[in-house]
Amino acid sequence: MAMKSSELNVFESYEERLFQVLSPEGELKTSITGKIDESLMVKMYENMLFTRAFDRKSVNLQRQGRMGTYAPFEGQEASQVGSAMALALDDWMFPTYRDHAAAIIHGQEMFRIFLYWMGHIDGSISPEGRRIMPPAVPIATQMVHAVGTAWASKLKGEKNVSIAYFGDGATSEGDFHESLNFAGVFKTPTIFFCQNNGYAISVPFEKQSASKTIAQRAAAYDMEGVLVDGNDIFAVYLAVAEAVERAKRGEGPTLIEANTFRYGAHTTADDPKKYRDQENLSKEWRETRDPLTRLQKYLMKKGLWNAEKEQELLNQVQQKIDEHLKKAESYQKADPLHMFDHVYAEAPWNINEQKQEWKQFIKKDVNES
Repeated sequence: MAMKSSELNVFESYEERLFQVLSPEGELKTSITGKIDESLMVKMYENMLFTRAFDRKSVNLQRQGRMGTYAPFEGQEASQVGSAMALALDDWMFPTYRDHAAAIIHGQEMFRIFLYWMGHIDGSISPEGRRIMPPAVPIATQMVHAVGTAWASKLKGEKNVSIAYFGDGATSEGDFHESLNFAGVFKTPTIFFCQNNGYAISVPFEKQSASKTIAQRAAAYDMEGVLVDGNDIFAVYLAVAEAVERAKRGEGPTLIEANTFRYGAHTTADDPKKYRDQENLSKEWRETRDPLTRLQKYLMKKGLWNAEKEQELLNQVQQKIDEHLKKAESYQKADPLHMFDHVYAEAPWNINEQKQEWKQFIKKDVNES
């Protein structure tokens, strides 16, 4: 699964090292005895079903004008749910704007995620006892923060890790290289978790990287590199669990690349049909590599799941989602002036000037309406 950089021939085919536990047909390829028990398997499926329902609801809310632009994740549930379930409650999470499933599983409240996409400042608040940072929209900046937090934990003698989520596009940013370099030098307890869904908005991976994989770049920073089937929740969970244990033993960071695919658009403001064969690609991945279907097949073969349980859970999920949506929509409408706050300890003159201009604009708009 993992490889030490000292043992790695960088010219070796990483494709041959893809870590997969559960095949797309729902068959085990390797033993998981003592690693994943039946109750955990069922919980994994329930969590993926839950987060998929949340994602679909969010897309519908945006289309209805009840939320702003939204970044869907359907198709990437195994990567997000599997990785988050391998964390301890006191581990730090640094998500991007697409990692709502990971945040939910790590303890973020759904109504706050709704609030975030409604433009409300309270959507960035982490629950008491959780260490979930606000979603990072600037590409790769959260990776630097994750390394700094992990280094602080190490200096304090704490036994926790920081996980930074990012996409394949982030690996072209300087923050990616700076983060991995610093983490490698100081052996920080950081997990770099890349969800390679094949596209950085409209740019396909092959036009962005000369390296065949992202995982192989670990060799340059003398850290572990893992290439995992991102639609296999068993493989993702075990890869991250191993990285957590490695970090807590003081053996430094891990770079994990989870190969997956987003069925929908980059965001609800994007039209993927302009840059890829959206219909056929999504159809192929849904029919042959869907993360929920894969695990469902396995659970049904073992007698752990059936259609009745599925419908019962879906009913409970929809009820819970609706309750959180009602709570989010009961909040006072987001104040656009908050965009000028909470960035600088003391706002510079140009920010204050822009804030005053916006106040006048809002006042004029209200008077005219």
